[in-house]
Amino acid sequence: MATNISTGMVPLEDSAIVRAGRRVSWGAIFAGVTIAVAVQLLLGILGTGIGLSVVNPVEGTTPGAAGFGIGAGIYWLITTVIALGAGGYAAARLSGVTEKFDALAHGLVVWGVTLILTLYLLTSAVGSIIGGAFRTVGSVAGAAGATVGAVAPSAAQVAGVDASDVRQEAAAYLSDAPSDPAQMTPEQAQTEIAKQLPALARGGEAGQRAESRIVDIVAAQRKIPRDQAQAQVTKAKADFVQTKNDAIATARSATDAAAGAAAGTSFVIVLALLAGAGAAAFGATTATRRRLR
Repeated sequence: MATNISTGMVPLEDSAIVRAGRRVSWGAIFAGVTIAVAVQLLLGILGTGIGLSVVNPVEGTTPGAAGFGIGAGIYWLITTVIALGAGGYAAARLSGVTEKFDALAHGLVVWGVTLILTLYLLTSAVGSIIGGAFRTVGSVAGAAGATVGAVAPSAAQVAGVDASDVRQEAAAYLSDAPSDPAQMTPEQAQTEIAKQLPALARGGEAGQRAESRIVDIVAAQRKIPRDQAQAQVTKAKADFVQTKNDAIATARSATDAAAGAAAGTSFVIVLALLAGAGAAAFGATTATRRRLR
């Protein structure tokens, strides 16, 4: 009679099937994510303490904003690499995988879950950073219009008009004033010139009439010939145009700089994320090699 002897070993095909069904251990992955986030927070708090310790406004040793920002970026990159490397290593060790590819997959999944979790937890902060970059570009672009509008009183100052009168209420512009500039008081003359400035800025026939009116007022108030008054108003217009052009050029330059800074920041963030993925994969494969040995 034949005797069947069982060794208690699972056939090769069955063990392969069992192993194939458990190639991903989500428990190990979440453990690795927890470790990665904890290490990142710990090192982040440590970096904040180090950064605050070098700030000393009393002795004047506070680092500049540019140098401080570069140092903080480098520190954040280093801490990201360390945290994800530790998380990938822990996930691979706890999963019990013995193949390099399986360990690599665990490390990359740790990186992905950590990234998604971080973005979720810091949604408000990330949104303020990204939105702040675009708001900076938009505000700088809008500053051109605001700056151009703000230089309007400069033309009035050159013409001998108090700039504060330009900001008077509309009711003041409708006050009864003599049509003859020689009969106007200084306050009435200033109000009338301020009233003519918008039409002067628009140009055209209305601008020519406004310029002629302003020349008459300046000539009457300063008691100078009309040609001298015309020269003063012409110079005021030229100064206004130059100021406006300078303001627009400055705003455009600032907009380009802000856009370049935003683009550079995006590239740095992408490189940092790729470095984190590499660190997680390296830590996971390192854990597999040790297990094989």
